[in-house]
Amino acid sequence: MSDYLGNERILIRGGTIISVDEAVGDLPRGDVLIDGGMIVAIGVNLPDEGARVIDADNHYVLPGFVDTHRHTWQSVLRNVASDWSLGQYFQGMHFGMSSLFRPEDTYIGNLLGRTEALDGGITTMLDWSHNMATPEHADAAVAGLLDAPGRSVFAHGGGAPQWQVPSGVPHPRDVLRLQEQYFSSENQLVTLQFAARGPQYTTPEIAESDWELAREVGTRITVHVGDGAWGKNRHVVWMHDRGMTGPDVTYVHCNMIDDEEFRIIADTGGSASVAADIETQMGHGWPATGRLLDVGVRPSLSIDVCSSNGGDMFHAMKTTISTQRALDNAALERNGLSATDAAGLRVSCRDVIEFATLRGAIANGVDDKVGSLTVGKQADIILIRASDLSMFPHNNPYGQIVYNAHAGMVDTILIAGRVVKEEGRLIGTDVGRIKQLAQETNDYLFAEAANKDLIRDASRDGHWHPRPVVAS
Repeated sequence: MSDYLGNERILIRGGTIISVDEAVGDLPRGDVLIDGGMIVAIGVNLPDEGARVIDADNHYVLPGFVDTHRHTWQSVLRNVASDWSLGQYFQGMHFGMSSLFRPEDTYIGNLLGRTEALDGGITTMLDWSHNMATPEHADAAVAGLLDAPGRSVFAHGGGAPQWQVPSGVPHPRDVLRLQEQYFSSENQLVTLQFAARGPQYTTPEIAESDWELAREVGTRITVHVGDGAWGKNRHVVWMHDRGMTGPDVTYVHCNMIDDEEFRIIADTGGSASVAADIETQMGHGWPATGRLLDVGVRPSLSIDVCSSNGGDMFHAMKTTISTQRALDNAALERNGLSATDAAGLRVSCRDVIEFATLRGAIANGVDDKVGSLTVGKQADIILIRASDLSMFPHNNPYGQIVYNAHAGMVDTILIAGRVVKEEGRLIGTDVGRIKQLAQETNDYLFAEAANKDLIRDASRDGHWHPRPVVAS
């Protein structure tokens, strides 16, 4: 067994169990028994047999959330991009602030962002890490994930020199060093993936050479497609024609791709990651949830950029379901019908909870370990408080989690059977130190931006609006 697995015998007793496992189902009041970091039993009135008992009365018990795409380093630039378009984001981040980051700034960005995600119930998070201008930056990015509690996937995505679109700069081969130095085993809490820019953001030659490197690394690949005007040129078809598609690929966004491209993703066994909050805000295009479902691909969910939006899965679930329902209702209206004529809503609260858990685990390649409450899986579990006035009385646990709950209701968290949050407080995490380091980095970055005149009128009062990059 791995040394990260908990060695304590724990019984979570008397909670409303949402297993996200069709074979297990849900229990209005049930128990989960954990031993050696693994789920060993799910049922009613399980004997404690000397286990530590966690009272889950008035709590929802479910698998931890899984984020499949987050640019975590941007956490130290919290909300500066909340009023930016996608073009302004590229100008302000990739052509501006990114170049100012020292390794220690990348470190605290990842430490802050990963800790924040965990605090809100995201037990597994893919860090789509694309601010690593040097090997030292890459080491710092990995260290930030290693120093934070939680299960993480480090998706190596290069740095600012690789994001001058369209880029002729190849993906850094430093990923091979990192793989050997930090990721010798898949049986650890922090694992490796390859974050490829793909043909949307590079020259064709670079896209192919990057893919050769990714296949040399031998991990899963995560790639942006179809986000904004850059995504209208049938890049998925181009990739498929060159053998770059397959079940090892997760396609992030997919907003602007066409019907043939959706079918390619489905037919080749690909996964998808929807970031509805960012996509609706920045102008990527409408979230692709429904179009993915049309071809049989059940998407995962992602937070994307915390320089713009909040970092919790509750907002992501709510925006995902709300935008898809609006699109579905608009389609009915175009056909002379109304929502009152429909037999039912095709995307349910149960669906988006599955997207936020099991489908995320599948996209991150860890569904053999987590993503559902299943006997034999590792115990990544969250308890959401259901006693608040906004959650009472209890009629529909799925609806209450998606529409009423928020990150502040995540009471208890287990990672591989270890309790890392209890009674609303993270255990063994110096939150004060993290906030201090994050503020120091924030102050440094804005001072440097002013000193170097890299960003005109850069400020922290919500009035900074970079000149947008225009897609060609």
